[in-house]
Amino acid sequence: MTALVLIAHPAFAAALDLPAPWALAARTETPASSYRLPIGRWVPQGLPTREIEGAVTRSAFQRPLEGGSTLDLLTPLRAALEAHGFRPLFQCETESCGGFDFRYAADVLPEPEMHVDLGDFRFLSALRDTPDGPEAISLLVSRSAATGFVQLVRVGARVQAAPVPDLSASSKSPEPQPGTIGDRLSDGGPVVLEDLAFASGSSRLEDRSYPALADLADWLKVDAARRVAIVGHTDASGSLEANVTVSRARAASVRERLISRHGVPEAQVTAEGVGYLAPRDTNRTEDGRARNRRVEVVPTAP
Repeated sequence: MTALVLIAHPAFAAALDLPAPWALAARTETPASSYRLPIGRWVPQGLPTREIEGAVTRSAFQRPLEGGSTLDLLTPLRAALEAHGFRPLFQCETESCGGFDFRYAADVLPEPEMHVDLGDFRFLSALRDTPDGPEAISLLVSRSAATGFVQLVRVGARVQAAPVPDLSASSKSPEPQPGTIGDRLSDGGPVVLEDLAFASGSSRLEDRSYPALADLADWLKVDAARRVAIVGHTDASGSLEANVTVSRARAASVRERLISRHGVPEAQVTAEGVGYLAPRDTNRTEDGRARNRRVEVVPTAP
């Protein structure tokens, strides 16, 4: 398995290369700049971003394809980033990103080096803390009939100071992410509410204590201007319409519990459902499907 190669730049930083069969198609480097890291789906008010300052490297990679999906391309890259301490902030797929509007609001290298199929792309943004400040990576993945495409943007205060993640690493399940729910939401989220349980065959939240909901409620009540969306997700079993309905109903159940049991004002919480459109793992195994069935909290603009 080919490891990443460090390419020295006389001004500032080391850049990332993906392992074979990926081939570098384009790269731009800016020693002192800023990058607006997407942290949410496109909405009519614009694309939610977090500005990260530092050295910025934009790279486009291509590889030949014989079948497979954009999820197959993204999954091992996400797992490698998580294994090296990056915490995912936002992941989406085509329509759950905002489709055409997301693509043209995002910072994308030009064709033909970076091709984006408007009907089939995926995006991931991730962040980790370093002694020199936050370091961010975004991945935009798409494909044509015979070629896979990845754009990798890396930005940080001093990129060369932090260990470089090996994106050829195995795709084992990541370790739990550190920090409280409030800490992670303040960084831009999203946060998975891992301890929720729903009644069998139902979208109703079981009547028990959920520490994650108590922590979320405490964070929301500290500042009345804070807003979140509770977003339900499913695996890919069944139709999209049915899964969107179930995922939205589960999110609504969580919202109702926050309001009725924890005293969160209604205006601070909305409920949405995206069905199977934003998986965090493969749908080809039971473990992957179980990880995809989840409820997340996503910070939104006031």
